[in-house]
Amino acid sequence: MTETEEPRPAPEGHRERKRRETARRIADAGLRLFIANGYEATTLDAIAAEAGISRRTFFYYFKSKDDILLSMVGSFDELIAEAFRDEPSTKKPIDATRDALIRVCARYPAEEMTVIDRIMRSSPAVQARKQATYIQQEETLFRLLRERWPAPQRKDALRLVAMTAVGAMRVSLETLYREEGKRPLPDLVRAAFEALEAEI
Repeated sequence: MTETEEPRPAPEGHRERKRRETARRIADAGLRLFIANGYEATTLDAIAAEAGISRRTFFYYFKSKDDILLSMVGSFDELIAEAFRDEPSTKKPIDATRDALIRVCARYPAEEMTVIDRIMRSSPAVQARKQATYIQQEETLFRLLRERWPAPQRKDALRLVAMTAVGAMRVSLETLYREEGKRPLPDLVRAAFEALEAEI
């Protein structure tokens, strides 16, 4: 293997896929209940019932309600990877990254994102861990960019693209929260990239 090649992940087995699908079902159930009833009012028993599992099974996948909130941030990486790989290789790195982020953000209604963001901000522990996920997202984007453009001389520039894209995403989420969801998140991401281009 050369220094420009990335190791390929092993194929996902049946057990791993079922575990991932169950975790996603529990997280989706929790988020639905948080949005409908509020974070504090939603119990672990209610989440387990909504997901069709036992309370004991819940703890096999998540340690707390906070972990459900953070799982949404974590699943963002998977969606980014899927969207980026669907982008044409003819696009410039910054354009492919921007368009992938916009398509992922289109999955989340502004009202739901505003409620979830408000819940996250109410917990200092969740907020601190959320900040740490931005580094993870940068690494994910950087890895994807390097897979497509592995030339060593492009490495630093591609890292800057990844950092810039995550920065634009963070600004967009701040604006979404400040405006209380008046504009869809994809529009905010597009506007953030346009503002950046205007300053270059």
